[in-house]
Amino acid sequence: QVQLVESGGGLVQAGGSLRLSCAASGRTSSMYAMAWFRQAPGKEREFVGVVTWSSGRPLYGDSVKGRFTIFRDNAKDTASLQMNSLVPEDTAVYYCAADRYRSSRSPTDYDYWGQGTQVTVSS
Repeated sequence: QVQLVESGGGLVQAGGSLRLSCAASGRTSSMYAMAWFRQAPGKEREFVGVVTWSSGRPLYGDSVKGRFTIFRDNAKDTASLQMNSLVPEDTAVYYCAADRYRSSRSPTDYDYWGQGTQVTVSS
């Protein structure tokens, strides 16, 4: 089992920045990738980005490419999501997720989830 805890959400004005963190514990050696998803009210869960745990290679969703960056720290078992140039459409609950086998854009592929952290971007 892997446990994930997100932190760093909050309220920010459009154009601002926030950094989210996801701390993993438990059998972290079994993780292949850690991803970020987000879900706005009434919408499906959307892929934000994923990082392969061993190589650190990231992939991003089209809506955040060029604005968001994922970092991972293997020694601390944490992954961070740096969000810049935020817009109101980025408002959502942000979740981190971990998978043992693949680096996927689909939320149904992920075995472990954090509780989520709210990000609100005001116009």
